[in-house]
Amino acid sequence: MSLFDQDKSSSRIPVSLITGFLGSGKTTLLNRVLGDPRMARSLVLVNEFGEVGLDHLFMQSISGDMILLQSGCVCCTIQGDLDKTLRDIARRRASDETPPFDRALLETTGLADPAPILQLLLNHPMISHDYRLDGVVATVDALNGARQLDEHVEAVKQAAVADRLLMSKTDLAGINASAHLRARLEDLNPGAALYEVVQGEIDPALLFDSGPFDPAGKSDRVQQWLNAEAHDHHHHHHEHHDRSRHDAHIGSFCLTFDEPLDWDRFNRWLMAVRASWGDRLLRVKGVLNVAGEDQPLVIHGVHRTFHPPTLLAHWPDDDRRSRLVFITRDLDRADVEQSWMEMKDA
Repeated sequence: MSLFDQDKSSSRIPVSLITGFLGSGKTTLLNRVLGDPRMARSLVLVNEFGEVGLDHLFMQSISGDMILLQSGCVCCTIQGDLDKTLRDIARRRASDETPPFDRALLETTGLADPAPILQLLLNHPMISHDYRLDGVVATVDALNGARQLDEHVEAVKQAAVADRLLMSKTDLAGINASAHLRARLEDLNPGAALYEVVQGEIDPALLFDSGPFDPAGKSDRVQQWLNAEAHDHHHHHHEHHDRSRHDAHIGSFCLTFDEPLDWDRFNRWLMAVRASWGDRLLRVKGVLNVAGEDQPLVIHGVHRTFHPPTLLAHWPDDDRRSRLVFITRDLDRADVEQSWMEMKDA
C-alpha cells in the first residue's frame, strides 16, 4: 500500500488560470476564444460579462450569473468570493443544473498576484475535491509589457510563475521591442513555453493542458510541465542592461537527486524550506523518485501551500532521478542546497 494518493485528476475539473496585465490582450483573447467551437464544454469564469464584451456572441440561455454560448462554451461571473463561486458551480454541475463542461478557464484581474488563487486551487479541501489546478497562462503585451514589468512587481510575478507565456500585440510593437521583451521573459521564466498571439488569434488548446496530469495517462506532459532542463542549464545573462530592479530578484533553479529519496527525511526538509522561506517560494514543482514507490511522485506548491503529493501512472522516460524546480524571489540555489546537505547528513 502506498502512502500517497494515485492521481485522481480525471475525475476533477482542470482549471487554467489566465493572468496578465491590464491591456495585455486578455479580453481580446477571451472574445476570440469564446466563439471558437473548440471551446465547447469549457467553463470560463470572469469578473463581469460586460468587461469581456459578450454582446455580439449569440447566447442561448441566461441564468443570472451563467450564459451558454453558441460555441458550447459556458460563461460565468464570479459572485463574491472565488471559492464560493467554485463550490456553487461544482454543486450545480453535480446536479445537472449547468450546461456540461469538462474544464475551466479562470481570468484574473489585471493587477492580481496569482498566488492566492493558486493556493486555493492547490490545497483547499472543499475546492480540491472538485477541481485541480492545471496550469498558469500569462499574457504580456509587447507594446507596454516592458514598462509594466519595470513598474509593477505583480507583473513580474505573473510572468515568472506562468507555465505558458502569450505575447500579444507583436504586430504593433516593432521587431526590436518584441525581441527585447522575449529575451527578458525567457530570462525571467526559462521554463515557460512562449507563443506570439496577434489580435487574439490563438488555438484555445494553448490555454489548457499545461499541467502535469493527463487524464489519458500519457506521461510526456509532466516533462513539459516541469521543464527541468530549462531551469537547470540557465545562467542569468551578465549583460543586465535590460533587467529591471524587479527582475533581478527572481530566479529559478532545479535540484536533481540521483538516489531514491527517503520520504520522511525529504518531507521534513521540504517542510523546513517552506517554514524558512515560504514567502520567497513563488512556485515549486517536482517529480520525485521515492524509495519504495514504483511510480513518480508529483509535488507542487506556491509559497507555503502545497498540493498533497500525488503518484503519476508512469515515469515519463528512463530518467528516474528526482527533479525539483524552484522559482524564487530573493532566494539562492546555494542556500537551498546547503539546507538539504545539512538535513541529509544530520
